[in-house]
Amino acid sequence: MEHKGFTLWFTGLSGSGKSAIADEVAKILIHRNMKVERLDGDIVRKSLTRDLGFSREDRDKNIERVTFVAKLLSRNGVATIVSFISPYREKRDTAREEAENFIEVFVKCPLEALIERDIKGLYKKALNGEIENFTGVSDPYEEPENPEIVVETDKESLDESVVNVMKWLEDNNFVPPSEEEKEIIGEKEEEEIKKRLEMLGYL
Repeated sequence: MEHKGFTLWFTGLSGSGKSAIADEVAKILIHRNMKVERLDGDIVRKSLTRDLGFSREDRDKNIERVTFVAKLLSRNGVATIVSFISPYREKRDTAREEAENFIEVFVKCPLEALIERDIKGLYKKALNGEIENFTGVSDPYEEPENPEIVVETDKESLDESVVNVMKWLEDNNFVPPSEEEKEIIGEKEEEEIKKRLEMLGYL
């Protein structure tokens, strides 16, 4: 069965959990026999955009290139899962206009929780002035105004956030139900058919 392509775009501050959630969602979609590609900030910056820094102009170019790739993939039936800080609303809006079936996921987590979590020690360095143009500290992050999905990673576990994303995708017919759900649906349909046949006197 052919599935429609889409771009699932995770945006949020550094350390909010974008990549972790996106990776788990990708695994589930692959398991459901979908064509899936992952575009992740750290990986893309080592290849496609290694020539770019972190100024506003370079961040914009970074997102423009990623948008172009997402557009090509999604229009060819690929579930394209993107995870970038993508701090500027204007560039995310452009991605929405260009990519096929754009779905914005806001990975929401307050700065205080991220500073406390600070797995990579980046916030500490940014607060000490060791890292310039750091989003959320010395550079702005413009929150999405109308995202399709919001996950709050300071209040939810990884599994809960993944479930929230998958439920939205299933409810909006972007992904097929799991095999277990298909069995339940199949049983319900059989029961309905049986009831109709009984009413008509065939059983």
